[in-house]
Order: sequence, then C-alpha cells, then structure tokens
Amino acid sequence: MSVPKDLTSEDLATLARLTETIEARRSDPPDASYTAALLAKGTAHCARKFGEEAVETIIAGTDKDKEALCNEAADTVYHLLVLLAAHNLSLGDVTKVLAAREGTSGHHEKASRPKS
Repeated sequence: MSVPKDLTSEDLATLARLTETIEARRSDPPDASYTAALLAKGTAHCARKFGEEAVETIIAGTDKDKEALCNEAADTVYHLLVLLAAHNLSLGDVTKVLAAREGTSGHHEKASRPKS
C-alpha cells in the first residue's frame, strides 16, 4: 500500500519521533518537562488536557483560519499521544483498531459496539 501524497514518510517519522520523545520525557523531572508534568498528574489530567485541545481544534475548525486549525490540530495530536502514553498505549495500538475496522461501514461498526 502506498502512502497518500499528502502524508509522507517524513510525516510518519515525525509522529514516531514525537512518540519517542514523549516516552523519553516520562522519566524527566516534572519541573524540567511539560510532558513529564502532564504524565505526573495522571491519566485524568491528561484526558482533560486532550479534551481542552480538542475543543480548541473544534473552534478553530469553524473559522476560516487554516493556520490556526493546523496549530490546534497539532496540539490535539500531541495531547492524544500523551494521553495514550499515560495509559501505556501507543499510536500503534490505535492503528491496529483502525486496521481491523477497514472495509466496515462506520454506521455498522458503531452499531455493533456494546451499549454503554
């Protein structure tokens, strides 16, 4: 399978480096690293920060400012990766779920989930 034209191998390498950096920062003192500080505050804090960034991305998405949207989306991706790390999960764990869903209608996949 080829990589889409707008997603290069360097883009994927950037995500891999960011994931590695987040893992490396886990052992840093919280006062020396924003990532370490987030992780030290626990999963609930990481989840709230991800939510805040997601809301800011939604707001930016309603405007016509593409630069602001890209910046907020970047913050959201970072905070998603931190949240996953807080739960000892990775982007690879997420892509496995996405791969398992390939070829399934989104409507059917959502309907098949257990009701909570």
